[in-house]
Amino acid sequence: MAQVHYEITYIIKPDIAEEDKKALIERFDKVLKDNGAEVVDSKDWQKRRFAYEIGGYNEGTYHIINVKVSEQTAINEFDRLAKIDDSILRHMIIRRED
Repeated sequence: MAQVHYEITYIIKPDIAEEDKKALIERFDKVLKDNGAEVVDSKDWQKRRFAYEIGGYNEGTYHIINVKVSEQTAINEFDRLAKIDDSILRHMIIRRED
């Protein structure tokens, strides 16, 4: 089966401690890898102010992950866990056409 490229963007709460943010990023990268995804890159974009309030916050840190997957398992598990985690305000998964 051919690999499909996805871009995942998620917003981390601004008041999270730096070491907790690092642990959160490592945990979600590991979720993808453990479920068969190849993480091409994972990086903070920037802290940005929102156009409207999200969960009581006016700003957040955007983090972007580019992955290649051959099965949907990794993407589904990331989506499931991101919905549960309180440190992630929003997330978006986009399938990229290469």
